[in-house]
Amino acid sequence: MIRYVLRRVLGWVLMIALATNLTYFLANAFLKPRSNYTARRPPLPESVIDASLDRYNLNDKVPLIERWWIWLTDIVTRWHWGQSPEGVFVNEEVAYRMWISAQLVLGATLLAVLIGVSLGVYTAARQYKWQDGLSQQVSVVTMNIPAPVMAVVVVLGGIWFNQSVGDTVLFVAGSESVGVEGFWNVLGDRIRHLILPTISLTVLGYASYHFLQRSLLLDNINADYVRTARAKGLTLAQAIRKHALRTSIIPVATTVAFQIPAIFTGAVISETIFAWRGMGQYFVQTISKNDVHGAVAIAAFGALLTAIGAILSDVLVAALDPRVRVS
Repeated sequence: MIRYVLRRVLGWVLMIALATNLTYFLANAFLKPRSNYTARRPPLPESVIDASLDRYNLNDKVPLIERWWIWLTDIVTRWHWGQSPEGVFVNEEVAYRMWISAQLVLGATLLAVLIGVSLGVYTAARQYKWQDGLSQQVSVVTMNIPAPVMAVVVVLGGIWFNQSVGDTVLFVAGSESVGVEGFWNVLGDRIRHLILPTISLTVLGYASYHFLQRSLLLDNINADYVRTARAKGLTLAQAIRKHALRTSIIPVATTVAFQIPAIFTGAVISETIFAWRGMGQYFVQTISKNDVHGAVAIAAFGALLTAIGAILSDVLVAALDPRVRVS
């Protein structure tokens, strides 16, 4: 198993390196850092623009191969991912925003999976009953609510709750308050900032896991090994929990693992509405500000998360399916 994982890690390292370098050339083809300076009024002298772009290794008058080699050398020798056209260090932005997004995204993803899988198991065991029909209708509604609408509804709900209790219990913007000190005070402040955006992302995301788990479980409930387990005296709930769920949850675990990178960089709307300075917001900023180095760093981060998701998926499948471990 360890040798298999090491081979997978090596293969993904090569894929990450290839994807990151390819993204560097694509970013330079579509993003124009020079336009950040030429659009200023009054216009800057050409020599000043060239000097600024040279400082950040973004001058399009320098051959692309030369710029690429400088960029690659800085990463390999100093782990320096470059600077934006405004002089902001990419390493600092990614390091800060990565943890900000992780607080929001991982918690919301975990809740969405737990709620979705639990509902899938509950409704599959009660197929065509009123509980099944009601939960499916609710999930269909939540799946079709646009992300901006859901976020605004949650914000309005938080404001209403604060007004009802006469105090600011739930924060509707930002990831932390300024000037809060002490471990428990900081922890409580972070949780109060997390609640509303976590609710928004959880409600938007749980339904897909609900329908997926329900469908997979219904395919396995009538399988021979489940019928055999029931013939030996197990109830339907026991047969589902001990046998059918173990098999049907494998595709769900794989789906979650591969959705991690998309969730990290895709929570753009929620981060914007709730004023979270996370990776989704940073992704939009790099495109709008022609930040070549920032865009490449986000692509590398996404590739790394994809690799981690793929490896976790393999490990989870091996842990859940004895046939994979034997092979």
